[in-house]
Amino acid sequence: MIKKGIILAGGYGTRLGSLTKAVNKQLLPLYDKPLVYYPLSVLMLSNIKDILIITNKGEKSNFEKLLGDGSQLGIRITFLEQDKPRGLPDAFIIGEKFIGKDNVVLILGDNFFYGLGFTNRLKKALHSNKGATIFTYTVNNPSEYGIIEIDKKNKIKKIVEKPPRSKSNLAITGLYFFNHKVANFAKTLKPSKRNELEIIDLLKIYLKNGSLKSVFLGRGSAWLDTGSAKNLFSASQYISAIEERQGLKIACIEEISYQNKWISKKQILKIISSYGKCDYSDYLKKII
Repeated sequence: MIKKGIILAGGYGTRLGSLTKAVNKQLLPLYDKPLVYYPLSVLMLSNIKDILIITNKGEKSNFEKLLGDGSQLGIRITFLEQDKPRGLPDAFIIGEKFIGKDNVVLILGDNFFYGLGFTNRLKKALHSNKGATIFTYTVNNPSEYGIIEIDKKNKIKKIVEKPPRSKSNLAITGLYFFNHKVANFAKTLKPSKRNELEIIDLLKIYLKNGSLKSVFLGRGSAWLDTGSAKNLFSASQYISAIEERQGLKIACIEEISYQNKWISKKQILKIISSYGKCDYSDYLKKII
């Protein structure tokens, strides 16, 4: 069982151009909520209450202003800074003390997940993970992603980073489960040609020792990378359409806490007061 999660909310956000000159990418709005709410909600839906958020140097205070220490949500949030982007595995080196001897989930701060049965897949994988577990999604442009090739028994044969030609279209998403050995494995990695530690190289260690599993996110699921202005806009439209149609909010972190019985009606009312008069407050009033 995994009880700790890391959100990697660093990076320069260069694909978003002028939008990220003054504001961290994960604090930008994705429709009606800050982008960081979405990966945070994934961890909370997985019943993970101990969360580390890794930010760029000098930006920790902005995240603390938004989320505090998590106690208002019935969870625990701590923050650490990354002085410069050094690749995804650096999250485990920075967070080594946080991880300790526990297994951990890593989710990228700009990834959006949604879909029928997604939460059940998460919880099942949390209980069964013994080494590393990745989540894959079918894409029509595999040359832009890390790709896995599987055999007839659906076991991973090979991992390839951005292949110009690929036998597979199963992309590795920004959600990873690892056992407690991950920090030690991350420290053995050497920087790539772009001078970063590569998540693919870390996954290959688990593949080599036979402890890497994959979970396929099927047609009923959505995985969106919001790292570009176009993708951020498209994801906002997607969320808007679903919320307008259903009258239910995606990634409402207060609702998740309330349904998990981590916070009370009285605490929800206090949160509503802090938000003031807005559609989000009106929604929170409806759920209680």
